[in-house]
Amino acid sequence: MDELALIHEAQRGNVSSFNTLILHYQTSAYNLAYRLIGEPEAAADATQEAFISAYAHLMQFRGGSFKSWLMRIVTNACYDELRRRKRRPVVSLDDPEADTELQLVSPGEGPESLAQLNALNRIIQDCLDELSSEQRLVTVLCDVQGYDYQEIAAIAQVSLGTVKSRISRARQRLRDCLQDAGELLPESYRLNQRE
Repeated sequence: MDELALIHEAQRGNVSSFNTLILHYQTSAYNLAYRLIGEPEAAADATQEAFISAYAHLMQFRGGSFKSWLMRIVTNACYDELRRRKRRPVVSLDDPEADTELQLVSPGEGPESLAQLNALNRIIQDCLDELSSEQRLVTVLCDVQGYDYQEIAAIAQVSLGTVKSRISRARQRLRDCLQDAGELLPESYRLNQRE
């Protein structure tokens, strides 16, 4: 994929080129949104809003990393969604107790391993939710999405030192949170602590 050529074509109005770019980054964008918001439907909505915004502002892209530029837009869409939810909390009238966890199932997984994976996913998401939005962003970008520190600095629009300190603090808080949730973790994920 010649990303630069696709960007230039998309800036000239070629929707097909823009769609090719979006298809290439949609999984990363959704995963980032899901980890920042914590709910599949809201993450999908924020991702879609980000793609619409990216298309509307494509002429403002001046070069550099398109991926970083796009992930910054996704991050902003997630923050907008979180602010909106804070102002107007919503509860489903159909099923207020519905569990909306993302479930990734491989053909070889049995119900027990799927339940353990869901439990681990929920605990990790709960611990991520306890982080500040700034710490959650850099942690998800680094430890979930695999971005390097320079890319994270560009996406978060902060200095490299700030990225490093936020990741360090966030990892410590996550470590503490996961240790506190030790009994809730599936047996295979617990640290064996000998006294």
